[in-house]
Amino acid sequence: MRTAFDFSPLYRSSIGFDRVFAMLENASRTPNVDNWPPYDIARTGEDAYRITMVVAGFGQDELTIVHEPNLLIIAGEKTADDNGEYVHRGIAGRPFERRFELADHVKVTGACLVNGLLTIDLQREIPEEMKPRRIEIGSGQAESRIGTKTAKGAGTPVAEKQAA
Repeated sequence: MRTAFDFSPLYRSSIGFDRVFAMLENASRTPNVDNWPPYDIARTGEDAYRITMVVAGFGQDELTIVHEPNLLIIAGEKTADDNGEYVHRGIAGRPFERRFELADHVKVTGACLVNGLLTIDLQREIPEEMKPRRIEIGSGQAESRIGTKTAKGAGTPVAEKQAA
């Protein structure tokens, strides 16, 4: 039994999270029943990740990795089908497409295929302008906002003119 979550209370107090809420709503609507090919996601550092996917039987030329903004797509399709007569066929060679939602500023730094394992390294690189910075507080006198409006043509503050 699937429970639907209502994110509407969060919309009142959050700004700019529309993409996150849309992603959560889409994930709850579409169940992912296809769990092939199997994969692991490991955190290898503070801002580094590694996806390891089992792609036994696929060669480098039969796999494609596409990195779009906030999305990583890994697809595989066998180019040549072995027409031999099998007594048992346990190595799946069916085409697949696996999609991973990526956070902002996550980049693919490398990919390699060794012994039937596809390894993709990811790194979050936050630009300097996006990093927190300290704001210096000035020591100058702040001008009072009350009573500083002037009447038209009078040149005197409105608060003083009304008091007189």
